[in-house]
Amino acid sequence: MLSRIMLNSAAALALSSGVAAADYSLTILHTNDFHARFEPISKYDSGCSAEDNAEGKCFGGSARLVTAVEAARARSNNSILVDGGDQFQGSLFYTYYKGKVAAEMMNKLGYTAMTVGNHEFDDGPEVLRGFMDSVDFPILMSNADVSAEPLLADVLKKSTVIEQNGEKIGLIGLTPEDTIDLASPGKNITFSDPVAAVQGEVDKLTEMGVNKIIVLSHSGYGLDQKVAAETTGVDVIVGGHSNTLLSNTSDRAAGPYPTMVGSTAIVQAYAYGKFLGELNVTFNDAGEIVEAVGEPLVMDGEVVEDETTKARIAELGAPLDEIRNKVVAEAGEPIEGNRDVCRVQECAMGNLVADAMLERVKDQGISIAIANSGGLRASIDAGEITMGEVLTVLPFQNTLSTFEIKGAGVIAALENGVSQVEEVKGRFPQVAGLKFTWDASVAPNEGRIIDVMVETDDGFAPIDPEATYGVVTNNYVRNGGDGYKMFESEGMNAYDFGPDLADVTAEYLAGKGPYAPYTDGRIMKK
Repeated sequence: MLSRIMLNSAAALALSSGVAAADYSLTILHTNDFHARFEPISKYDSGCSAEDNAEGKCFGGSARLVTAVEAARARSNNSILVDGGDQFQGSLFYTYYKGKVAAEMMNKLGYTAMTVGNHEFDDGPEVLRGFMDSVDFPILMSNADVSAEPLLADVLKKSTVIEQNGEKIGLIGLTPEDTIDLASPGKNITFSDPVAAVQGEVDKLTEMGVNKIIVLSHSGYGLDQKVAAETTGVDVIVGGHSNTLLSNTSDRAAGPYPTMVGSTAIVQAYAYGKFLGELNVTFNDAGEIVEAVGEPLVMDGEVVEDETTKARIAELGAPLDEIRNKVVAEAGEPIEGNRDVCRVQECAMGNLVADAMLERVKDQGISIAIANSGGLRASIDAGEITMGEVLTVLPFQNTLSTFEIKGAGVIAALENGVSQVEEVKGRFPQVAGLKFTWDASVAPNEGRIIDVMVETDDGFAPIDPEATYGVVTNNYVRNGGDGYKMFESEGMNAYDFGPDLADVTAEYLAGKGPYAPYTDGRIMKK
């Protein structure tokens, strides 16, 4: 609370001192990577009980955001609320309602605009279009050609201009260039270079006389810095995708809030509604930033939940209770599933899911499991494990996929898996039935994988590039998702319609008594 008060005082001071009459002050409130966390969450980004919430131990949830946004608007005489993408996917609310609850809550909060995140395409253009038809604000995506997709052509715009307190502000959307690998946009949409796309829209807006331009970017902190460095005319980038906490007070922050690259201010507010970003920007008459100050505000137990919103979420959640409240297992210790861990190294949640996959199909001649870390969406705390918690970890309704592939294909898959570790991408492989060593000093896709051992009845043996192995993964990865194109092109005798991965994991946990999470060195970094 103290840091919040100090922040607001500092922001107010910065915006009130020495401001010329022609200067224009704007508060940019922002969220990103909300992932259907309409209910409060725990410190592990998983479910949080009503008892813990009452004791102030939970974070986020739409009811807290309503209160926080209202308070932030009251502090500013001129504010907008924008989102950096990935409202979809991540809890039973999305599984059951698809984008309907997101649309309702975002309309209630009064968002100004949003960019398309890759997860907005998880169920194809159809669900995205339904969501767009339901919201009261524009959804933007500049770096894609949707003209061949009837559901989105002439509806999904690259940029827009809003009139805000007497000034025109240009808003541009940005989506991951590799969305085709990350989701299911279909064959009719092509994605393009973000730098060129943004600059093209900036130039159009500038020609229209707009000199205050904000990019809503679902592209990650690193790429946002690249866009800022390689374009001209962008004033603010509101980020997402990398779930990055930028802060001037937290020792967990990846960088300052805002991060300045030249004259461009970059902000991002972690994920899951745990923070509300609040950036106070002052522009001079030429549209140049004079001051940019702020801090993400933590949505902890001190933020009182709006009772009307809380009641509505409870009403919407009622049909889900029977599913998610069912206790399926017990954990002896917390099971680590944090993306910052699982996307760069072996992690306990990765071992659990890979082990569960392999256990289910090992009697079918399958000896290797490979799971993409991007499919692991939360940790699980110690104690009883509900089906709702399992579904929060594994929300995508992926099915088990089995196939055969040469050892060389397995090596190529692992090479792909470690090719984007520096960017903390979701293709990092969690494995069972094999162990491997990789060398971070080698360039991506140039031989980072230096040793692969496959488990046999007699212990581990070096993988044979020419031998054929039975592999299990999920249907998304088997069909080329997260860059695993070799599974689609080289896989043989594939079957993509196995049981749901969440059900497989829950049943595996149920058979283990109190599950003891572990790592055992199956992934080593040189």
